[in-house]
Amino acid sequence: FGYEIADDVRKNLITLWNTYSFFVTYANLDGFDPKKYSLDDVQLSTLDKWILAKMNQFIDSTNLHYENFEVFKLMKLSSNLLDDISNWYVRRNRRRFWKSENDADKVGAYLTLYTVLVDYTKIMSPVIPFVSEKIYENLVLNIDKNTVSSIHLTDFPSINKKFVNPDLVECVDSIKAIVSLGRSARN
Repeated sequence: FGYEIADDVRKNLITLWNTYSFFVTYANLDGFDPKKYSLDDVQLSTLDKWILAKMNQFIDSTNLHYENFEVFKLMKLSSNLLDDISNWYVRRNRRRFWKSENDADKVGAYLTLYTVLVDYTKIMSPVIPFVSEKIYENLVLNIDKNTVSSIHLTDFPSINKKFVNPDLVECVDSIKAIVSLGRSARN
């Protein structure tokens, strides 16, 4: 506890909410319905595969951290993944969301972000119960009335072995590190 820690949590909640809001705004404008698609049926870019691989790593790690009551470690991982989602995935894919035609590439971006947001929210629901419930209601419950009525009744996300790709994660993370070093040198 403390002012700096509380401020970091506030920033992370704002980042999560802004990423969620970005998705909802553009998905509603384009009439995107996640029930119509499957990750197996859409065109995925390298960044789509990367963020899905990062999410699978996160699922694996957080499962262990919850079992060992290491929420402090989970929070560090969640903050890093949230940064990857908002500052790397969304920022580098904005043109895909903004283009006028609803092609397979755009659907792939929407479905990837939707999947990542829902899984992230499910994982974080014990830590941020009210925010996660609100996001779940809007992203899942409003779309599918036959689903579980609360995020707190859903199953913990499971790893999708199809999207486990440590080499891709290492490659993109290396690029991120190079960009970060370049920014530091410029400053």
